Amino acid sequence: MHLNKKDFIVVIPARLKSGRLPEKPLKKISGIPMIIRTYKQCLKAVSKDKILIATDDKKIKKICETYDANVVMTSKNCLTGTDRVTEVSKKIKTEVYINVQGDEPLFNPNDIKKLIKASLKKRKEIITGYTEIKNKNMFFDINVPKVVFNSDNNLIYASRAPIPFNKKKKFIFGYRQVCAYAFPKKMLKLFSSKKKKTKLENIEDIEYLRFLEMGVKVKCLKMSDNSIAVDTPHDLKKVIQKVKNSEKKIFRHKY
Repeated sequence: MHLNKKDFIVVIPARLKSGRLPEKPLKKISGIPMIIRTYKQCLKAVSKDKILIATDDKKIKKICETYDANVVMTSKNCLTGTDRVTEVSKKIKTEVYINVQGDEPLFNPNDIKKLIKASLKKRKEIITGYTEIKNKNMFFDINVPKVVFNSDNNLIYASRAPIPFNKKKKFIFGYRQVCAYAFPKKMLKLFSSKKKKTKLENIEDIEYLRFLEMGVKVKCLKMSDNSIAVDTPHDLKKVIQKVKNSEKKIFRHKY
């Protein structure tokens, strides 16, 4: 394993067990495992020596190694992906840890570059991505975490409920989380000081609420709407269809 640890590394956490979609990282999307598609999107933004896949399972490790990716084994007891990144931070020292979730196979490489640039300007800040919600179905979907933030782009709250909401129960506007983060090493140490999920984090199943509950600011950074976080079989079908459509366009363009 060869890593360039200057300034930052990109960490892709990937656990095998998933309640809604078993063995999620290994699900094939046009013949390529999801974790590898996420890795390849990251490769479009940074060099191989800046990327590390952190997993808890030897099957994932073996597949990643066949694609010549840097991979490290982590505990099966990590509460969240951020806890897994924290474990990495104890083994591998750098200033900023860029976390791209392993279930983001369509993640826009330009958003990774944008996140890295923002994090290196303000190396003490936690940063997360957001994008606009464009339809009411997504707004009311509990599998889509929504975010609200103030005029300084500091996160106020994140929820699976439709926020902000109104008395007429109508969709007016909203923003959704994009599953990428920038963590200074010090903030990861603070995050892992809690040995169990905090109250709101546990209820909402949104891990960075732990920071809010601990009184830590989280900065929100606007990103594109390319990403689809794969949490359910329905999400996987959407991604597979999107990839197929993209491949058809490329084929028609070539011939």
